[in-house]
Formats: sequence, C-alpha cells, structure tokens
Amino acid sequence: MRRRRWPLLTLLAFGYAFLYVPILLLIIYSFNESRLVTVWTGFSTKWYGELLRNRQLLDAAWLSVRIAAVNATLAVVLGTLAANALVRHRNFRGRTGFELLLTAPLVMPDVIIGLSLLLLFVAMQQTIGWPGGRGFTTITIAHVTFSMAYVAVVVRARLSQMDRSLEEAAMDLGARPLRVYLTITLPLIAPALFSGWLLAFTLSLDDLVIASFVAGPGSTTLPMVIYSSVRMGVSPQINALATIIVAVVTLAVVIAGILMRRGREVR
Repeated sequence: MRRRRWPLLTLLAFGYAFLYVPILLLIIYSFNESRLVTVWTGFSTKWYGELLRNRQLLDAAWLSVRIAAVNATLAVVLGTLAANALVRHRNFRGRTGFELLLTAPLVMPDVIIGLSLLLLFVAMQQTIGWPGGRGFTTITIAHVTFSMAYVAVVVRARLSQMDRSLEEAAMDLGARPLRVYLTITLPLIAPALFSGWLLAFTLSLDDLVIASFVAGPGSTTLPMVIYSSVRMGVSPQINALATIIVAVVTLAVVIAGILMRRGREVR
C-alpha cells in the first residue's frame, strides 16, 4: 500500500508546487531591492513605499474593491432568490427558460458577455438617458450579471440538501413562512451564502475582459491597470500589490475557517 501511495503523493506534490511556487516567488521578489523582478540584489521594502505613492494603482484597487463588494452583495441576494425559485417551486411556468438564462453566463465567453452588455448600455443611454456614462454602475451591473449565476449554483446545492423537516416543524409551532426563512433557513444556508459572496467578490476583482468593454474614462479597474503595465514590463510595485492581496485573502480564508468551525461546534 505504501508503495502505491508514493506516486500519488509525488504527483500531488508536483501539482501543488506548480500552483503555489510561482506565488511564493512573487512574494519573495516583492522584497527585492532591484528594479528587475528576475534579478535578486538584496532585501528591501522600498517598493511597498513606492506602491503607497502610486495613486493610479491605489485608485484602481479601491475602485475594484468597491465594485467587488457591491457586486458580491447583489449577486448573493439575486442568486439566493433564483436558487429558492428553482428548488422550492419546481413546476412554475417558464422554469426551463429561466434555468437556461441563469446558467448561460457560466458557459458564455466573456467577450460575448462584455460586447452584448456594451451594446445594451449604449442603446439604453440613447433611449432613456441612463446610464449617463460607463463607469462604476455599468461595471457593477455587468459583474452581477455573471456572478449571480455562480452564487445560484452554490446556494441551490445547499438548499437541495437541506432538511425541510426543520422548517415544517417551525411552521407547525405557529411560525410564519418569513420568520421561518429568516430564523431557520438562512442560518442553515449561511455557509453557502458566505462561499457565494467570496466567489462573487473574487470573480469581480479578477475580471478583465468584461470590465474592459463596459468601463469608461476614469473608471479603470485594478486588472486593467496591471495588464497595461505588464505589457511594458513587470514592475516590482505589482509584486508588492499582489503580495498584499495574497495576505488579505489568506487572512480572510483563515478567519472564515475559524468562524465556520466554531459554528459547527456550537450546533
């Protein structure tokens, strides 16, 4: 048995190394003193100071974080409503078409989504005068369009596995449907909601193609700034920014894991 495990463990180690060694090197070279990101000349934190003085990068990062937070919140609300409709109301008219429309963004190329939304926003602006320009609002709407599909998949899976007898028992004791949903259903699907929120936040923060179509002057997101700067050569400031993002994401995942474990212990 041990001889059979070694090839699997070796493949697993190579797989994780392929994924995480580049990230580790990026973090190490963010403390490189040289301007060349591939030549190590000594330890220094000066690029973090340069990053704090780079208004373009900071403004783009702040815009991306705001868009991602609003997008994730709206996607969780709309995705949860869609998942409830598909799980709790299985025979409503138009279910097949609704499910097709909901899952289409999962398989639709980003270029098609971005171009179609651009044409939609231009037509709306010419017809009703809204949106007044392409920026925060249009990027958020575009991100919600595809993010809610991912949230709906996650929440739908959790709702399908949930024990409905708890809700029935609460209603037998006199609780109204809304109170049952708020006090029984939501706490039970809270891990799925949180996972969907993090997934939508990450997808929005990472998007480049769709945002490039629906963004306008003065609304450049962080991936757009990084892509434009990388084409002229990777700056050590990008390494510093990526290191900060990795640290924040790692901290958030650790905190979420601790809270979920404590929640399971309480239950």
